[in-house]
Amino acid sequence: MFQVFEIVFPIFAIVLLGYLYARRHGPDMASANRLNLEIFTPALIFSVLSGEGFELSRYAELAIAAVIVVLGSGLLVWPVSRLLGYRTKVFLPPMMFNNSGNMGLPLALFAFGEAALPAAMILFLVENTLHFTVGNAILTGHVNPLKLLRMPMLVATLAGLVVAVMQWRVPGPLHEAIGLVGQIAIPLMLFALGVRMTGVDLSDWRIGLAGAVLCPLSGLLMAWLAVQVISLPQLQVSQLIVFAALPPAVLNFMLAERYGVEPRKVAAVVLLGNLASLAVVPAVLFYAL
Repeated sequence: MFQVFEIVFPIFAIVLLGYLYARRHGPDMASANRLNLEIFTPALIFSVLSGEGFELSRYAELAIAAVIVVLGSGLLVWPVSRLLGYRTKVFLPPMMFNNSGNMGLPLALFAFGEAALPAAMILFLVENTLHFTVGNAILTGHVNPLKLLRMPMLVATLAGLVVAVMQWRVPGPLHEAIGLVGQIAIPLMLFALGVRMTGVDLSDWRIGLAGAVLCPLSGLLMAWLAVQVISLPQLQVSQLIVFAALPPAVLNFMLAERYGVEPRKVAAVVLLGNLASLAVVPAVLFYAL
């Protein structure tokens, strides 16, 4: 339990710092979030993928397992959402697309060490790519491939994969500079998550409570199924289990707000899901470790 506490304390401490600072000062995080999406996180992605020792072939099965967890969670929850009377556009995306960036990357780093960061990055990239394709299709009914190709994170991913596959070496000083820029991403993600939580109310607590229960439950069920059909190293199995139990991504609320899909209800699902993770994540870590 002390090991679990050591892992989760830095994460929730930074989230709490962001929440308390925002309550007092109300910072505008729009520019910081944009920098994180367009510069810091792409730099982190490229730095990890282009680093020495990254072998893409080692993570192919893990990527398939992540697809099963994300899409399978949606299939499991879809009939439940209809039974409960919740709109698919509102309830399904938060159940499928979790906090693999804001919380998943720091958890992998603190729980399993830097050696686990490439696998965590693969999980994050699978979830994020599906969010901007399948997730956008759920919300809007269509996907724009050209818009995807203009996303800095996707460009950084493709560039990093090319470097890894071709076994090129990025010059040391340049790689170090990109790595330093990328190190900003994780703490800024956590701080921004805390800031975002101040703008959500609990008037729609019923749908939020349903999401807080169903999100980790459906993810863990699909992770168990994925592990039965795909042979993974033990470390990747542990990472997949933690990934499956993560709460809904804050991006769900941002996209719902952008497209006008009942953002208050989505915000309640995201907030209560992340609050529930205070209990869920330590319990899953205790099991996974």
